[in-house]
Amino acid sequence: MIRFIITISLVVLFLVCSIPLLIVESLIGLVWPKVRDYSCLYIIRTILRFLAWTAGARPTFIGLENIPKDRAVLFVGNHRSYFDILLTYMNMIRPTGYIAKIEMSKFPLIVHWMRCIHCLFLDRNDLKQGLQTILTGAEKIKNGISIFIFPEGTRNRGDDICLPFHEGSLKVATKAKAPVIPVCITGSSAIWEDQFPRMVKAPVTVEFGKPVLIDELPPEDKKHPGAYVQRLIEEMYRSRQS
Repeated sequence: MIRFIITISLVVLFLVCSIPLLIVESLIGLVWPKVRDYSCLYIIRTILRFLAWTAGARPTFIGLENIPKDRAVLFVGNHRSYFDILLTYMNMIRPTGYIAKIEMSKFPLIVHWMRCIHCLFLDRNDLKQGLQTILTGAEKIKNGISIFIFPEGTRNRGDDICLPFHEGSLKVATKAKAPVIPVCITGSSAIWEDQFPRMVKAPVTVEFGKPVLIDELPPEDKKHPGAYVQRLIEEMYRSRQS
């Protein structure tokens, strides 16, 4: 419980103390939006690295060389823990927003920082709004902002490697004509969810796969890119377990 209390206390402390910083970042964004984007990237990346370490995450990163340095991409990952976001954002090298569930927009201060790093909020019960979120994500990628999505739609609490991927999630990449980076996260639920509410030290592996260009896939896979990327992530997961 000590790790849990310390981690939550640090989150609250950062959010409260960062109010003046949010104001400064907003003012910077009015004049130099790109400067604001990278400033927020470095701030949040540093904070999340510290929080992950405090909570007990001991990550190993594989395939960082597969992340393009010259263009924005769509990251697609499996999802078993709230820590998946912390562990993946730690190595982002360019502004990157996450597609999060609409409920996250109700948390004050957290939502302001999420918007600063270009996160989008998806209402899974509103198809029209969901389509608009996909289109907005594609536009962000065209403008140099990478997007990260967990196509299972929720955390996987079962024994399957992945829940079925929602095919619509990959439309962000097809509309932006952007590479897809499969991301396989192994062991993240051992930090917290497996023994909630305690947090414990746990090894975690985050593997970034090689870029996938949907337009270059065989016809059948091009029709179902979500299923194709899911298979890639499941293969990466099995290779970590063997």
